[in-house]
Amino acid sequence: MTTGTTTLTTTVRFYAAARAAAGTETTTVDLPEGATVEDLLDTLRAAHDAEFTRVLLRCSYLLDEVAVRDTSVVVPDGAVLDVLPPFAGG
Repeated sequence: MTTGTTTLTTTVRFYAAARAAAGTETTTVDLPEGATVEDLLDTLRAAHDAEFTRVLLRCSYLLDEVAVRDTSVVVPDGAVLDVLPPFAGG
């Protein structure tokens, strides 16, 4: 018997220190329909080590190029989440 649960695929792109901690530039994550940005972050944390989790604490996020201020936002199918650590500039 199938549950009828829809799975959504999200692309996650890591930059700078987040890329180093993740060990990759990009990954795809399958999430259940209705999953939030926080659910996505929980999935990423579960797949990586404590250093990665520490780096995520300092990061900001863009969901489909829009700044995420509330991680309870639902992730749409095919979305792209950019993980951006603080950057120094000059």
